Amino acid sequence: MAALLIRCMSVMQSGTQMVKLKAGSKGLVRLFYLDEHCSCIRWKPSRKSEKAKITIDSLYKVTEGGQSDIFQRHADGSFDQACCFTVYHGNHMESLDLVTSNAEEARTWITGLRYLMAGISDEDSLAKRQRTHDQYPLNKELHTNNCCQTFEEADKNGDGFLNIEEIYQLLHKLNVNLPRRKVKQMFQEADTDDQQGTLTYEEFSVFYKMMSLRRDLFLLMMAYSDRKDHLTVDELANFLRNEQKMTNVTPEYVAEVIDKFEVSDENKQRGIMGIEGFTSFMRSPTCDIFNPLHHEVNQDMEQPLCNYFIASSHNTYLTGDQLLSHSKTDMYAWVLQSGCRCVEVDCWDGPDGEPMVQHGYTLTSKIPFKFVIETINKYAFINNQYPVILSIENHCSIQQQKKIAQYLREIFGDKLDVGDVMSRDSKTLPSPHSLQGKILIKGKRLPAYLSADAEEGEVSDDDSADEIEDDFKLKSSNGNGHHQVESHIRKKLDSLLKESRIGDKEDTDSFSIRALLRATHQGLQKNLRQRHSKSRLSCQSVDKEDDGQERSRGEAGGQFNRGGRKRKTMKLSRDLSNLVVFTNSVASQECLNEGTPGDVLSFSETRAQSLVNHRAEQFLAFNQRQLSRIYPSAYRIDSSNFNPQFYWNVGCQLVALNYQTEGRMMQLNRAKFMVNGGIGYVLKPPPMCKGSFNPFSDDPLPAYPKKQLILKIISGQQLPKPPDSMLGDRGEIIDPFVEVEIIGLPVDCCKEQTRVVDDNGFNPVWEETLSFTLHMAEVVLVRFLVWDHDPIGRDFIGQRTVAFSSLMPGYRHVYLEGLTEASIFVHVSVHDVYGKGHQLRGIRSLFNRSSKSCVDTSSGGLRKRSISDHLLRRTASAPAKGRKKTKMNGTGGVEKRLQPRAPLTHRPISMPLDRLLQGQLSLCSQNKEQHDKGADTDTSYLVIGGGEERKEEDY
Repeated sequence: MAALLIRCMSVMQSGTQMVKLKAGSKGLVRLFYLDEHCSCIRWKPSRKSEKAKITIDSLYKVTEGGQSDIFQRHADGSFDQACCFTVYHGNHMESLDLVTSNAEEARTWITGLRYLMAGISDEDSLAKRQRTHDQYPLNKELHTNNCCQTFEEADKNGDGFLNIEEIYQLLHKLNVNLPRRKVKQMFQEADTDDQQGTLTYEEFSVFYKMMSLRRDLFLLMMAYSDRKDHLTVDELANFLRNEQKMTNVTPEYVAEVIDKFEVSDENKQRGIMGIEGFTSFMRSPTCDIFNPLHHEVNQDMEQPLCNYFIASSHNTYLTGDQLLSHSKTDMYAWVLQSGCRCVEVDCWDGPDGEPMVQHGYTLTSKIPFKFVIETINKYAFINNQYPVILSIENHCSIQQQKKIAQYLREIFGDKLDVGDVMSRDSKTLPSPHSLQGKILIKGKRLPAYLSADAEEGEVSDDDSADEIEDDFKLKSSNGNGHHQVESHIRKKLDSLLKESRIGDKEDTDSFSIRALLRATHQGLQKNLRQRHSKSRLSCQSVDKEDDGQERSRGEAGGQFNRGGRKRKTMKLSRDLSNLVVFTNSVASQECLNEGTPGDVLSFSETRAQSLVNHRAEQFLAFNQRQLSRIYPSAYRIDSSNFNPQFYWNVGCQLVALNYQTEGRMMQLNRAKFMVNGGIGYVLKPPPMCKGSFNPFSDDPLPAYPKKQLILKIISGQQLPKPPDSMLGDRGEIIDPFVEVEIIGLPVDCCKEQTRVVDDNGFNPVWEETLSFTLHMAEVVLVRFLVWDHDPIGRDFIGQRTVAFSSLMPGYRHVYLEGLTEASIFVHVSVHDVYGKGHQLRGIRSLFNRSSKSCVDTSSGGLRKRSISDHLLRRTASAPAKGRKKTKMNGTGGVEKRLQPRAPLTHRPISMPLDRLLQGQLSLCSQNKEQHDKGADTDTSYLVIGGGEERKEEDY
């Protein structure tokens, strides 16, 4: 196996000529090759030059044969299937479709890429590291490790030696600003051979180890080892029980830990663990902040469907924006395998009697309905067996509705049969467990009063099936397709400008409208030019479709909705109606008190927001017996997302997001569903399933104990420079700080932040405690964000969002999502709080009651931070005088300041190991020495044992 993989890497790095398929062309012959660091796929020739690459860590999957949309557009038999493969990559799962000259070349690339993805996959960065280091030890042969790669990058002239200037440049690139005196001292200690003044690779390894020594972990180990430089079996067991709160810590288990993580054979024989082994153990998945048991299903799956939050997607087929992007069946494969359990299929009349899937009244591309259903059937239950809900948005004529029903029956077969479940109590919905392997069709159902012999009937069409306002529908304009399309998009942009609070950015000053405008100005003319010859036909086609719908839809005489307008109706086929069992779509205008458990109400974001703001308790009671689906506003034409927590707080089950748009809201969604193995079903807290409470109350559950979450933010590791920084790699070393955000009920939502550490992204130390009181901890998401402080603002470095219920106690590493090594080191403790105690009285926070205000923290309704707000505390220049706990309401960021605390000040980077080893660990001396000329030094703190903070002398 090792020889095979080495050969694959060699062939890929040498390069292979392949045909790159593109839509609407015969393909381009290019030389594809793997770069020397095995970090990206490149090809040439290319006009993109250096940008012509796909990074390995952006790969989603590699499929064999011609399965992608691009391959399906080419005639059958055009290529040998054994020579075809597709590489899916990026947030929008773009495809690179390749054809080799022979099957062996294809097999070599498929094997090699899958192997590389096993070490770097599009999952949590912790899982990447664990597979890379534990399951694939061959990586030591195939990939240069951190030290070796760092050495090669630092060796500018390629002579195999590093001089002191190259070391200084390296440290700047590594994002750390050690005093030159300290660097020179470590350099001299590592330079032990005759080649004075330079470091060989072996010497640099010593230097790198000295520089990388974790002071925080060293002191922690010393605290449990009675000041020795190693831990015995009993001492390690004591640490695991007392700090990590592990149970069943047997001598045999501890011995296994030492054997697995200790790097010294001598230490293994003695049954002890040194600092390198302890560091390796603490950075392993065993000490990650996420509960490893939650990687599997761990909740009761036999309650009614309405008792679960269900992962749901909106316009699943789209790869980008709602106006111009492509539709792909691959999106269904991606979201289903990532845990989504409710997908949307918008059906429209197509040519030759074949229904199509598309976003109606837009220029998005179309895909055959049959292809979509085949893809769903193939991928629905690969990763889990819990039921999939197909949200059918039906815009078809009766004839094509019958074709839809035919495909559903033929392709899904027994997956649609829920006869066994039907015999149960009809007053409640079935459970996810009872529906395993089943596909539920969410759609319209003919009324019960209609004769069973009737082949069709009229049903209401006043719900999400028509989510685009009439004023914005794309119809022909006297045959002038080009002008009409441009006019249509400009109307949408004008509307979006009025709703500019909608956004999905960490920075509250950045709105989706800006990205949309940029993308539109760049892509509009290109799209219009490409489609000019087709636009007239497209518009006429849409117009014909619309005319067809108008003929098939009737106006129910005398039927009016609650707004006083005539209620729209549509013709529905009996064949399609019969496939809808437990998930009957009903008009959202109907009263929340009406309906049967099988009725599903769909609400646009705007309507749902109004309900939450004005009828929250009634909405919550409705969600205790029936399902509701919330979908994004039609104004979100850039496919941005709303804050799902706003609707989870009132028990809405099917909160549909645009999965193709990565960002804050999708990160919250992933964190929500990771709690139960990522299967797409998460059990709601008991108060949301039975009883009543007001989620907007300052004390929503007075009879329930509250939780106090205490987070000690200790240090950071290998924090990169901001990816979007104007200065990039050439810029200054970052000044990082950590912000912790609590996302849950409005009373619990707040943010706290640490002070700033100057000039250190490699191993910054904060040693600061943040505390939060939570009224309903079961719905809380804890969001760790790392920022680079800047004189004019802040730059985003990375984040990790974890559900409160998945937090592990004790000393834990929080690996930033999407970054392989970057992490922060924290201590987690949780306590019950009874009564009011000293908890902070909450404000409405992120979730305002005004229907005009945005519902997430990115809202333009929140006041912009002033310059003084951005002047954060700096460790080297200004000690912390107190920490702000920020609570926000819809009218402006109302802030509450906690009582002033004892200052936590700057700790130098270097660690006085010699003095610690001489027994001075327990001293609390206030003496200070300058570790470098002009440097500030103060007494600081390190939290040991989760109890009182103990002072250490610093230099």
